[in-house]
Amino acid sequence: MMLQKFLLTLGVLCCTAGTALADETAFLDSLEGKWTGSGMVLTRINRAPINVSCNFDSEADGSALSMKGTCRGLLVISRSISADLRSKGATYSGVYVGPRGGRSALTGSRRGNAINLTIRWAREVNGDRRARLVVQKVGENGMRLSTIDEDPSSGKRVVTSEINLRRT
Repeated sequence: MMLQKFLLTLGVLCCTAGTALADETAFLDSLEGKWTGSGMVLTRINRAPINVSCNFDSEADGSALSMKGTCRGLLVISRSISADLRSKGATYSGVYVGPRGGRSALTGSRRGNAINLTIRWAREVNGDRRARLVVQKVGENGMRLSTIDEDPSSGKRVVTSEINLRRT
């Protein structure tokens, strides 16, 4: 289930809201291309992390961004994922489709180079159906994707995936 969060994170390499539609178009355009990277994913909050590697193709079209990709972990597990986002003014919304085919909702906005999204999972993950996704553009050719969830037993926030991507 946490693999879904990781994949969502990767699938969502986009989005949020800025001060003007033109700014959002330029920002989304800057996320277009082929991306590759690696990082870690927690499949469950109290389990050891799994190292993963991912490849994505993203296409920007005005106020929309579409990403399709594959992530691999444990040398033999490969999962396809996708995300489609659209900005409307200062608000972003979209859909993430994870490796098990469930459609999860995304909503959020952008501040600077960081995108903050709320994820509404298609089904319960770590005791609830909500988590956070942060997409941060790093320089001209880098991006960091992180998902944050709440540990149901302690109430503390836990980074459940962190992926660092480079444009290829």
